[in-house]
Amino acid sequence: MTRAINDTFLKAAKGEKTDYVPVWYMRQAGRSQPEYRAIKEKYSLFEITHQPELCAYVTRLPVEQYNVDAAILYKDIMSPLPALGVDVEIKSGIGPVIDNPIRSLADVEKLGEINPEEDVPYVLETIKILTEEQLSVPLIGFSGAPFTLASYMIEGGPSKNYNKTKAFMYAEPKAWFALMDKLAEMVITYVKAQIKAGAKAIQIFDSWVGALNVQDYRYYIKPIMQRIFSELREENVPLIMFGVGASHLAKEWHDLPLDVVGLDWRLQIKEARELGIHKTVQGNLDPAILLSPWEVIEERAKAILDQGVEQPGYIFNLGHGVFPSVNPATLKKLTSFVHEYSAEKLKG
Repeated sequence: MTRAINDTFLKAAKGEKTDYVPVWYMRQAGRSQPEYRAIKEKYSLFEITHQPELCAYVTRLPVEQYNVDAAILYKDIMSPLPALGVDVEIKSGIGPVIDNPIRSLADVEKLGEINPEEDVPYVLETIKILTEEQLSVPLIGFSGAPFTLASYMIEGGPSKNYNKTKAFMYAEPKAWFALMDKLAEMVITYVKAQIKAGAKAIQIFDSWVGALNVQDYRYYIKPIMQRIFSELREENVPLIMFGVGASHLAKEWHDLPLDVVGLDWRLQIKEARELGIHKTVQGNLDPAILLSPWEVIEERAKAILDQGVEQPGYIFNLGHGVFPSVNPATLKKLTSFVHEYSAEKLKG
C-alpha cells in the first residue's frame, strides 16, 4: 500500500496552483551530511547503492532533516552503464573513470542492453522500500541523458571541454547516432522500471550538453531527446530536464514533451519566461551562495522567489548540486524560509 504523500511538488510540476513553493535540492542526499560522511568511510558510492536499506536511508535523510517536498533517489548517473558492458569505476577526487572508451562504430555495436530487474534490482528495491514504507513526499527517479553519458564513455572520464566527444560526433555521425539510439533505449527502459517501482517524477540530467551550440543540439541531440520524452510521456509522471551552463538551450528543452525546465543560476526565471518558457521552471539559486552569511542567502532566495511566484508552475531548487562544505543547518533554514515567504506571497 502506497503511503499518503505531500503532493505540492507534483502539483507545481504540472503547473497547478499551490499554497507555497515546493523545494528540493540537487545532491541534497550525501556529501554535506555528517551521517552520510560516516557511511562513506565504510562504503563506496556503488556499495551504498547496492544495499537497498542503506541507500533508502541516505535518500530519506535530507527529507527528514530539511523538510523538503521531494526526495531524489541516491545513486549515480553511471549506475546503469555496467549492464551495457561499460567498465566504470567512481574514483575519489576524479569521478567516473571508464577503462574501455568508445572509439568506433564497432565499439558501439558491442554495447549490450539493460534489463533493470536483472541488472539493477537493488535500484528498484530501494525505490519500493522508500515509496511503499518510508517517504511522505514524492520520490524523483533519474537518469543521465545520452549526450552526458556518451561524453564519459568517449572521453574515458570527466572532461573540461569534451573535445573527443565532439570530434567523435562530427567525424563519425553514423557511430554517434547509433550510440544515441543505444543510450536512448537504455534511458527509456531504465526510467520506466523506476516509475513502475514507485518513482513519482523523473529528472533527466544532461549535465554537460551546454558544451554544444544550439545548431548542433538541434541536429545531434534534440531528436533523441524528443524520442525519450515522447515514450516516457506515456507513464504520466512529471518529467524534468536539467543541465549546467545550458541556458542557451532552455528554449529547445521547452519544445520537448516534458513538464519542467530546470535552470542553472546563469538565466533568471524572469528572463526564461520572457523567452516564452511557460512550462513549470525549477531553480535556481547559485549553490555557492549557500556558503555566504544568512542575510545574503535570504536576499538572493527572495529575489528568485519573487520571480518564481509570478505565475503557477515554479519549484525552488539550486542551479546545481549542494557542495560538501555546505552546513546542513543552512539547507534546513532555507527550506523553512522558502515555504514561509512563498506562502505569504501567494496568499497576498
